[in-house]
Amino acid sequence: MNASDSLSRRLREYLAHLAVERGLSQHTLSAYNRDLTRYVDFLKSEGIAELNDVTRALVSRYPEVLREGSDGKSTLSPSSAARAIVAVRGWHKFERLEGHTDHDPAAAIKPPGTQKRLPKAITVDQVQQLIDGAQTAPHPLGLRDRALVEVLYGTGARITEAVSLALDDIDLETGALRLFGKGRKERIVPIGQYAIEAVEAYVVRCRPILATGGKGSPTLFLNQRGNPLSRQSAWAVLQDAAHRAGLTVKISPHTLRHSYATHLLAGGADVRVVQELLGHASVATTQVYTLVTPDTLREIYLTSHPRAR
Repeated sequence: MNASDSLSRRLREYLAHLAVERGLSQHTLSAYNRDLTRYVDFLKSEGIAELNDVTRALVSRYPEVLREGSDGKSTLSPSSAARAIVAVRGWHKFERLEGHTDHDPAAAIKPPGTQKRLPKAITVDQVQQLIDGAQTAPHPLGLRDRALVEVLYGTGARITEAVSLALDDIDLETGALRLFGKGRKERIVPIGQYAIEAVEAYVVRCRPILATGGKGSPTLFLNQRGNPLSRQSAWAVLQDAAHRAGLTVKISPHTLRHSYATHLLAGGADVRVVQELLGHASVATTQVYTLVTPDTLREIYLTSHPRAR
């Protein structure tokens, strides 16, 4: 029996147990099925053939995968990630009690907390190191990789927004970029000179080479086969760039988005302007970034409020 058959069969048996023995509602069963199917896909990608082969270290890494979307799927909110981990814990516990496995690798894994966490940001110097690492990729991919990093950091775009960009969505003359966010909501954001130069170099010297193997896709960022660059491949671009740059901090597409917002606010940008640039529906979502720069906020307060001193 291959890994796919074994894992899928175990999952079906567990879902049947939840439905028959525990009488869970169809809505709850659908949530379990969705969460655990994603977990099974993750295990397969790690080369796991049987649930008995799952290690504690592997389960410990899974919450981060859910939060960061490093499996190529959507990122989950802390509450959704916590729900998914509860499902994983329940499944492993069931398998151990039924004697299908000889250990429970998820027993000591705690669901991620749902409290508000500070966004992760890297320094300006680390951003430059990442860009330097990106452009050292083998020719001509270094031009593409640098352009991708510059666009992510220079616009605060979500990774899905960046890889969905079409050639017509960027105006290099005016320095404007059209992004389509959640719900296909459109917004126009400025793009700086560094990013403009990087994209121009990529479009002129690299993209035509990549495009020869494809089918004439209008997408801005292409892979080596000439097809649109996927979320997962874009993630790998950042990981490879960070490795070549010798960065030890965790790097993800959201790291650059967080850094973009943090550096704007630290530079004195108004939080409502940053909200528009990020495409947040509510300013409350953007305000979490202000927690990263308390020294800046205190300085503004001390110099601005009449009774601060």
